[in-house]
Amino acid sequence: MTVDRFMALQAGVVIASEEVVLPGLLAIPEEATSIVIFAHGSGSSRLSRRNNYVASVLHEAGIATLLFDLLMEEEAMDRRNVFDIDLLASRLLLATEWVGSQPLLKEMKVGYFGASTGSASALKASVLAKRPIGAIVSRGGRPDLAADVLERVTAPTLLIVGGNDFGVIELNEAAYDALRCEKAMKIVPGATHLFEEPGTLETVAELAKEWFVDHL
Repeated sequence: MTVDRFMALQAGVVIASEEVVLPGLLAIPEEATSIVIFAHGSGSSRLSRRNNYVASVLHEAGIATLLFDLLMEEEAMDRRNVFDIDLLASRLLLATEWVGSQPLLKEMKVGYFGASTGSASALKASVLAKRPIGAIVSRGGRPDLAADVLERVTAPTLLIVGGNDFGVIELNEAAYDALRCEKAMKIVPGATHLFEEPGTLETVAELAKEWFVDHL
């Protein structure tokens, strides 16, 4: 499936290889020159309310977005796949290649937004991708699960963690210390892992937007 025109609103797309078929949601604001690919975590999908909200804020900044299911329906039934970082990273690479095959997208700078285990897959995919990844943002992520590649990450990386997400804060701090790229870590006061507290997701979206605008 190719994209033949600019779209002001989200449209359904399909990212596929010989054995994999993954539905996605693509949105291209007018005059967009960059695109952020979302890597969900913990079994979440392209319909994630939180990630769709972040995407909407990126649209306001003129950034295109691609949200897609990293796992097929039958794969998602096996909880072990949610923590298979190599599998998730391979799907993110597939989506990145798909972007590169689309005439209206192939010249855009690419960034990754990862949540939970999706953050680890974003970091790993950035190291393995054939094209440069311009920036990465992690929301409530588990970058520690990509410990084997952290020192090789070159994309400017922002780690966003909830101030009350105890345990995950420490994991992010350790990952932050291991990163050798341009990096920043922001702790959102009062937020827990899912950023469900009033105003916390809005803070995440603004931080992500600023990072991507600066680096993409």
